[in-house]
Amino acid sequence: MEKIAFNRPYLRGKEKEYLLNAFEQASLQGDGYYTKKVSNFLQKNFAFSHVLMTTSGSHALELAVQTAGLGPGDEVIMPSFTFTSTANAVLNQGATPVFAELKSDTLNLDPTDLLAKITKRTKAVIPVHYGGIVCEMKKINAIAHEHNLIVIEDAAHALNSSYYGKAAGSLGDFGCFSFHASKNFCCGEGGALVINSQQPELWEKAEIIREKGTNRSQFLRGEIDKYSWISPGSSYLPADILMALLLGQLENKTRITYLREKIHKFYFTNLQEFLTGDLLQGMSFIPKGRSSNYHIFFLRVKNKRLRDYILQQLKEAGISATFHFQPLHASKMGSKLGYKAADLPLSNEAAQTLIRLPIYPDLTKSAQTYIISKLRDIFLNLQRAGA
Repeated sequence: MEKIAFNRPYLRGKEKEYLLNAFEQASLQGDGYYTKKVSNFLQKNFAFSHVLMTTSGSHALELAVQTAGLGPGDEVIMPSFTFTSTANAVLNQGATPVFAELKSDTLNLDPTDLLAKITKRTKAVIPVHYGGIVCEMKKINAIAHEHNLIVIEDAAHALNSSYYGKAAGSLGDFGCFSFHASKNFCCGEGGALVINSQQPELWEKAEIIREKGTNRSQFLRGEIDKYSWISPGSSYLPADILMALLLGQLENKTRITYLREKIHKFYFTNLQEFLTGDLLQGMSFIPKGRSSNYHIFFLRVKNKRLRDYILQQLKEAGISATFHFQPLHASKMGSKLGYKAADLPLSNEAAQTLIRLPIYPDLTKSAQTYIISKLRDIFLNLQRAGA
């Protein structure tokens, strides 16, 4: 069998048609025809209050932090088990990221440790919806309300996931999405900021920051006769041609999610027997009250030695599997912030024992069967060896 890729974008909708149309219209700049179509699609399909498309998920986080007014002296609690963008968005504004533990089942932020990390300087929390599973937002929002904290959802993994019927990204003050090529719905590079507040002045503030610190958006809508420099800002507008591609992806969201769900269930069903042994500590699952977009399927094995051995065996079999984040507190930058590698042991353990399997709509049934067959062989051989 040919080598099985870890991920591939699913380009089976109207992506090419919309791209050609964007060329014909010469609609290439930011906030063009397709950008508006995508923003409206997201608002309509996920009941988002206000959506601003961005050049990346990282920029969506940065825009959220700036709009929230976070800065020097402020602390922002987040999981250590996340991508660097979550922390960089905070650091770039002079605020301080404070790393908290995860829950060992979902690998999401632990509300109990969130509560323990709050100080008089804490101004916000960024829960990260790992792998398409929404965090325990009822508990997190209750804690945030009690301590007057801003909630910024890092929903980079979680478009089309939900929590008790409400869309990921609609549960906090802000929601941030990524449309990177590795995501379920992608345009190569792109993102979105959702502002759930009903305060128009907050929308206006975000628009000004996003438009290089100017009120150009108001000018384009005909609300003012000229625009000028209002505040610090940057250029966070994605090219319209990328949004043409993204619209084709989003219109196919139901099909994409359905195909990913089938693969997720196939893996889970065929590997469940190994949960009763000594090799697997856990697998991806969907907690009560949550629906997933099936962004990730992961296994947890009992130690790093086993993890590395299994990944090597899969590589030799032509299967591209991988681990995931190095916890931020255990990185060089984490050390500069005063953390020790031994801090947050659950986050360290997750990083050292995680295996992610290929999951994407074009993954054939024969490839799925082959992956399961190789994993079963590996697990059975390990069991016989008493590993």
